[in-house]
Amino acid sequence: MGLSGNSEEPALRVRGLGKLYGGVPVVDDLSFDLHAGEVLTLLGPSGCGKSTTLRMIAGLEQPDAGEVWVRGRLVASAAARIMVPPEGRNLGLVFQSYAIWPHMTVAENIAYPLRVRRMARAEIETRVADMVRLVRLDGLGQRMSSELSGGQQQRVALARALVYEPDLLLLDEPLSNLDAILRQEMRAQLRALQQRLATTFLYVTHDQEEAMSLSNRIIVMNHGRAEQMGAPDTIYEKPATRFVQDFVGRTIRLAGTVAGTRIRVGGGEIEMGRGGAALPADGQPVELSLRPEDVEIGGEGGADAVAGHVVAVTYYGDRLECAIRLDGPGEQVVLVNADKRRPLRDGDRVFLAIDPAGVTIWP
Repeated sequence: MGLSGNSEEPALRVRGLGKLYGGVPVVDDLSFDLHAGEVLTLLGPSGCGKSTTLRMIAGLEQPDAGEVWVRGRLVASAAARIMVPPEGRNLGLVFQSYAIWPHMTVAENIAYPLRVRRMARAEIETRVADMVRLVRLDGLGQRMSSELSGGQQQRVALARALVYEPDLLLLDEPLSNLDAILRQEMRAQLRALQQRLATTFLYVTHDQEEAMSLSNRIIVMNHGRAEQMGAPDTIYEKPATRFVQDFVGRTIRLAGTVAGTRIRVGGGEIEMGRGGAALPADGQPVELSLRPEDVEIGGEGGADAVAGHVVAVTYYGDRLECAIRLDGPGEQVVLVNADKRRPLRDGDRVFLAIDPAGVTIWP
């Protein structure tokens, strides 16, 4: 897979990248471009190959197939046996573990990459002071890193990775060690920092909310391959495969039968002809997939409504989650969100109003 349409040289070009562990492909023929100032996220479950991909781009793993180009320079090629070491790629790295040195102060940690590059002391001091302000660690420059909170340590790791102005910043699950509230706060700070600096990010995560909120584009990976690449709204609203639909966001599944331009579901019917999509032949069983926001619980029937009864109600604070057993054959049970201001009880008869535009039909 790849994306064209930008005449500028990509910050990163990956072509046919592959990696085997014990003869088993963990990354399989992966190709994409990443353009300057863009945030591209590799999203997928554990073991899908996203971190291995990042490590090959960083120079920490040698590819068994394919090529990696950074700013138009070939830095890895399995066929040509080219393997530029990490320090020769001008890439910033931020990992889940932060990897900051506890025996150093905040300023010393941030300054380390500049000292390795033998930069002048005055320039180092200026850059470190700028980064301390940028990541909101004012007044903490002389504090030992071991005395910082998790969120503060993560900001030190970001500052250290950004201080030498890398061509590309690689981030591997950088927020996964933080608690839920701090993770949400750091997401917003990270996005604001990226936009302020116009830095190019390749981001790796299994967290869908992180991917959706941070990315210009997302690659959903499964078993080492790219299942789909696109903007967050495209990935969510127009999934190319069942795996993508199931992995990104919640999905409601309904079993139905084709009847002309309609699909019979439980004791109701959904009109699908308005969208112009081709339907299987009459009588064919199909599966309907849709998002929770495309279903509304109502008290009355009508077009595109399916009847059922409430069999369980779970309170989640901001909403209710209702298990609805549909009328008709099969006794399908689906989980639907409900407004907590309209209380529902077990046994209540309801109708599910379904938006046909939000329905994906699978054989």
